[in-house]
Amino acid sequence: MKTYKVSSHIDPDKLFLVNRSELEGRLDPNFYKPKYTNLVYQISKKECLKLKQIVKFSNETWNQIDFFENQFPYIEIGEVNLETGYINSIKEIPISGAPSRAKMVARAYDILISTTRPTRGAVSYLKDIGKINIASTGFSIIRNIKKEIILREYLFYVLRLPILLEQMGQRSSGGNYPAITQEELGNIIIPLPPLEIQQQIVDYYQKAYQQKQQKEAEAQALLESIDTYLLTELGIALPEKDNSLQNRIFTTMLSEISGGRLDPKLYDTNTTRLKRSLYNTDENRFIKYPLKKLIVQSISGDWGSEKVDDFDKQKYKKCLVIRATEFDNDYNLNLINPRIKFRLIKNEKLKKIDIQENDLLIEKSGGSPDQPVGRIAILDNKIINENIICYSNFIHKIRINEKLINPKYLFSYLKTIYNIKLTESMQSQTNGIRNLIMSNYFNQTILIPKNQDNSVNFEKQNEIAEHIQQLRSRAKHLQEEAKNILEQAKQEVEKMILGE
Repeated sequence: MKTYKVSSHIDPDKLFLVNRSELEGRLDPNFYKPKYTNLVYQISKKECLKLKQIVKFSNETWNQIDFFENQFPYIEIGEVNLETGYINSIKEIPISGAPSRAKMVARAYDILISTTRPTRGAVSYLKDIGKINIASTGFSIIRNIKKEIILREYLFYVLRLPILLEQMGQRSSGGNYPAITQEELGNIIIPLPPLEIQQQIVDYYQKAYQQKQQKEAEAQALLESIDTYLLTELGIALPEKDNSLQNRIFTTMLSEISGGRLDPKLYDTNTTRLKRSLYNTDENRFIKYPLKKLIVQSISGDWGSEKVDDFDKQKYKKCLVIRATEFDNDYNLNLINPRIKFRLIKNEKLKKIDIQENDLLIEKSGGSPDQPVGRIAILDNKIINENIICYSNFIHKIRINEKLINPKYLFSYLKTIYNIKLTESMQSQTNGIRNLIMSNYFNQTILIPKNQDNSVNFEKQNEIAEHIQQLRSRAKHLQEEAKNILEQAKQEVEKMILGE
């Protein structure tokens, strides 16, 4: 018999041999990749059973009549937090508008497993959820388990380990969005250490999660302190919001709205009081400019055209095109994610846009009911050096006169203006899309610290900007530590299970 050898430089998951006797009725080469077969062999050396041997899947469906009157609580697969397994949000949906995929009945203490992309393998345990919810058909639901051999919470934690998620990947099939059927899900192998070891694993993981929550709480407290710090430095005390009927009835002068908007949001009592608290500040401490007086360049973006492998490099460049989805509410831009888009932008357009350090990006269209448009971002050298940058036509770029104001100070200032909801009064909404009214945005007043001789106080601006950046850096570090706690816990749990 001939012996075949391949170069050690070849990826063993792309070129490998399988004995005919090892085939399980599937001719899908992905199923037999060594990274999967070696993993299954490693787990099989320990006490284990197939998932379908220790649980029963629930096929209870909802006929849109039982349980509810007008609305129902709906769990969509995208709402499962991949990191924690918690449900981010359960929406109340009118029964008349129920999506066709809302059919599965999910009860307290069920374990939900997303079986389809993009969140295949997301697992949630409905321990603290209401007695009855309706879930997407994209879930498989585990209800009954063999308590004598496996703990429910252990199963929840172990299903989210890489050694189980890899098996789900192995048994998935499909084109662009591989999914795993309930039958194949039942065939994944579950390691079954003694119940006392399972309990130790549950306790260990819960302790790690508590540490993670503490780190996240510390990070959130730092982030929430930023607006308070900036407003305090500016000597601003925000008024309490009053939504009483009496406060919602107001009058305004015709001269204030002539030639302008008829939207009451811009003139209501809460917005007026908020503006007054911001702009009735000490004249001896601040220079007050409308934003438009600080701008030296203002230009809209370009979505470009779809990236292709072969393109005319004399006419186009492949760019990372920043969209609203890349704006991070807590920090700046999140460009390390699988959703980023690369598009072809004409060279002449890139030259006109002229991206430079400290340019500010403004989200001018999009938004959602719970997230107004108007978010702000700043381009630093790291962002510019790592990719050729452009931005979509839903984004607007401005460049600031650095002789009048520090761009990093203005970035933090405008971020706080957004957070205290004043930017919300500068937008309109048509056909479900929110649009920032750029004339209103550019006319807003900016407070600039000044010296006793009325010159711009750059030292104070730098101090504020640097302190805020330190707060954000510390918060991000804490969040990274929190994430690492869970990742390390998963690694330790795998060692406890596999005995390595």
